[in-house]
Amino acid sequence: MLDKVAIGSDFQSEPRWISTDPNVAGEKFNRQSFEVSHRLSSHPLFQLPKLLELAERTIRSRPDDLYFDMGQVRTGQRWDQIPEAKFSAVEAMQQLESSDAWFLFRHTQRDPEYRELFDRGLKEIKEITGNCVDAHIRQEDILIFVTSPKRVTPYHIDRECNFLLQIRGTKTIHVFDREDRDLLPEEEIERFWAVDNNAPVFRPEYQDRATSYKMTPGSGVHIPVNFPHWVQNDDNISVSLSVNFQFLDSMRANLYRSNYYLRKLGLKPSLPGLHHTRDAAKSFAMSCALAARRIIRRGHRGDRIWN
Repeated sequence: MLDKVAIGSDFQSEPRWISTDPNVAGEKFNRQSFEVSHRLSSHPLFQLPKLLELAERTIRSRPDDLYFDMGQVRTGQRWDQIPEAKFSAVEAMQQLESSDAWFLFRHTQRDPEYRELFDRGLKEIKEITGNCVDAHIRQEDILIFVTSPKRVTPYHIDRECNFLLQIRGTKTIHVFDREDRDLLPEEEIERFWAVDNNAPVFRPEYQDRATSYKMTPGSGVHIPVNFPHWVQNDDNISVSLSVNFQFLDSMRANLYRSNYYLRKLGLKPSLPGLHHTRDAAKSFAMSCALAARRIIRRGHRGDRIWN
C-alpha cells in the first residue's frame, strides 16, 4: 500500500542537503569509499506516491529510462540472467511489498519536477569534493533506486563514480577495493570495458575483504569508478538516490580495451600504469580505432536512411 505524501518543510530554505568531512572527501574522492550524510529523507519527491507518478510519466515520455526486474536474485547472478518481470512496472511498484522488484530510474533530471533536485545536489557534491571536478566530467546523472524487501542487488562494477544516498528503509552495501586482483582480475576489468558489463565474478571466499556500510535514512556512501559492490536490502521497502559522474578521461577505459584485444591475440599486455609511454600509445591507438568505428557506423546509418 503506497503512503500518502506529506509535504514537509521548505527544502529550498534549508542550509545544505549533503555533508561530509571536506578533508576526507578531498583525499578519497574516486580513490576510496567513504560515508556522507544528507537531509533528503523526508523530501516530498521521494515519497512512494510521487515515485509512482514519476514511473507513469517516464513510461509515457522516456520508456528507456525506467528499468525494472522481479524475482529472487543471488549475489553473484549476472544481470542478463535475472528473471523476466511478471507484471507491468506500475503493477510491480503498486505491489512493492511482495513483488520482489528492483527499479532503476535513469536520467531523473530530465523530468521537470526533479530538475532542481539534480542541479542543487550536483552543486553541493561538487563543493564537497573541492577538486574542480567540472573540468573532468563527461556526463552527470541522477538515478533513483526503489527496491522490494530483502531484495539483493547483484555484485557488479560501474563506469561512473557515485554518491549513494539512502532515503527510505535500511540496507547494507558491501564495497570492495578495485585494486584487489584476487577478487577483480585484470582480465575481468578488460572484458568489462571492452564487451561485457557482467564480466566481474563474485567470489564469496573474499567477502570478508569488503567494507560494509549499513545504510539508513540520512546516510550515504561514495563509491569510486570500478569499485565492486553488492547490496542486501533489509525486510523493508528501500528508496535510494544516486548522484553519478562519468569522467572525460578515457585513458583507463582505453587501456583496458586495448589489453582485452591484445590478450585475444595471444599476447600478454603490460598492466596499466607500469609503462607510461606504452600506455599512451595503446590509449591513442584504441581512441583512433573507436573513432573509425563510429565513422563507419554513421556511414552505414546514412546508407539505410537515404536508400
